[in-house]
Amino acid sequence: MRIGVLASQGAFVEHIAILQCLEVETLPVRLPQELVGLDGLIIPGGESTSISKLMLDYSLVDETRNLAKNGLPIFGTCAGMILLASKVSDLDVEPLGVMDIIVRRNAFGRQKDSFETELSIPVLGGKPFPGVFIRAPVIERANSGVEIIARLADGTSVAARQGKLLASAFHPELTDDLRFHQYFLDIVTGHR
Repeated sequence: MRIGVLASQGAFVEHIAILQCLEVETLPVRLPQELVGLDGLIIPGGESTSISKLMLDYSLVDETRNLAKNGLPIFGTCAGMILLASKVSDLDVEPLGVMDIIVRRNAFGRQKDSFETELSIPVLGGKPFPGVFIRAPVIERANSGVEIIARLADGTSVAARQGKLLASAFHPELTDDLRFHQYFLDIVTGHR
């Protein structure tokens, strides 16, 4: 199995480290030709406008969109979730539009309003998952083909799956808990 991690900007190093802990061949992706032969792709958290513009500058947008539409498993965290969305209520750059969700950026406020909380994520088992929210987005709406897999205590949707696409508002790469990445790898191998 070969997983690419978009390495334009953001927390790509942390995703690569987790995948290496899971003994998965990992490739940083900066150019379109580095998407060839991947079994899955991770779009990391970071600054969604910067990542989007860099994807445009390096001709990654259309190729990533086509791969998603042709069934490549893609996991987006925080900014990655924003980029996967069909619509972003407050973004000046067009997202990839491959996941049938509407997302709002910086839903909890500024950097100083970042927080951590334990999340109940049934697809990962009974043990709570450490949710790290840094200027995090939320899912404002998900259409019927999207499964919400995590919510905050107040019901706010913070993680979803649509077929082979996975998105989280939080940063599983900033924890020592490997279960969310393993869940994505299970989607890649067809075990979920």
